[in-house]
Amino acid sequence: MSVVRTPTTNPTEERKKVTIRLIQAMKTRHEPISMLTAYDYPTALVMDQVGIDMILVGDSLGMVVLGYESTLPVTMDEMIHHSKAVGRGARYALLVGDMPFLSYQVSSSEAVRNAGRFLKEAGMNAVKLEGGSERAETIRAIVDTGIPVMGHLGLTPQSVHQLGGFRTQGRDAEAAYKLLEDAMILQEAGCFSLVLESIPGRLAELVSQRLAIPTIGIGAGVGCDGQVLVTHDLLGLFERFTPKFVKRYANLSGEMRRAFGEYKAEVRSKAFPGPEHTVDMNEDEWKCLEERLTQEGPSFIIHDHSVR
Repeated sequence: MSVVRTPTTNPTEERKKVTIRLIQAMKTRHEPISMLTAYDYPTALVMDQVGIDMILVGDSLGMVVLGYESTLPVTMDEMIHHSKAVGRGARYALLVGDMPFLSYQVSSSEAVRNAGRFLKEAGMNAVKLEGGSERAETIRAIVDTGIPVMGHLGLTPQSVHQLGGFRTQGRDAEAAYKLLEDAMILQEAGCFSLVLESIPGRLAELVSQRLAIPTIGIGAGVGCDGQVLVTHDLLGLFERFTPKFVKRYANLSGEMRRAFGEYKAEVRSKAFPGPEHTVDMNEDEWKCLEERLTQEGPSFIIHDHSVR
C-alpha cells in the first residue's frame, strides 16, 4: 500500500488514505513520519495537498487560536467544532483528535464516549491523550471499542501545574527509566503511536528503538520515527512565546501586519477599492432609476455626494 507524500500536479495519480497500518509500515521501513497541527479547513486542505502524513487537531488550539492562557480551558465541543473543519479539508492524512483536559481523566466510560465523538461526529481516525501508566486502563477501554489511540509522554501540557511549568522531562536516570517504562506500558495497552515531547534526544532515540510502535517527537531530537510541530509556531503566527525546539519556516505575523497596514492606508486614502474591484451599472439603467426616484418625490431624489 502506497501513499503520495509529495506535491503532485498529476490529477490522475492515485493517492490512498494514510492508515495506522501505513504509519507502522513507515517505522518498519525507517521512513520518517511527518505530522502537523491544524484547526481549520484551509490549513488542513493545504497540508493534504503537500502530503503531510498525519494531522493532529491539537488542544493547542486553545492558546494559538482561541487565546487562552493554557490548554486547560479547551472543551470537547470546541475540539469537535475544529475537528469537523479539519475533517472537511483533509481526505488523505491520518486525522488525530486531541482529547482535552477532563475528557478522559474522570472515568473510562466517559473517556470512551468522548473518544467516540471524535470519530462519529468529527470524522477523525484516532484520538490522542496524555499520561503514562495511570492511563493504561483508559487506553485499553478506548482501544477495545475499535478507536485507535496515540499516547503522549514527556512534557504533557495538561499536567503543566503538576510538572512545575513547561520544563524538559526525563533528564535524570530515574525519570528517564520511568518514561521508558511508561512507554512500554502504553504500547502494551494498545497505543498505535506515541508523542514524545521535550525530552533528551538520547532518551527519545532509546525509547524509539525499544518500541515496536512509531514515536513522534516534538523537542525530542531526530531519533524519533517522526516529527510534529504546532503549525502556528512553524509559520510564525503565534508570538506570545516560542519554544526552544521550534524552527520557524515563515514569519506570517510580520507579513500579516504589512498587509493589514497597507489595506488600512488604502482605505483611508480611497485607493481601495478601485474600478477593478467595483461592479458597474449600465448608464441607461442608471438614468432610468434616477428618473423613477425623481417621480417618487423629494425624499427619493438622489444627491451627488461624490468627492470632487
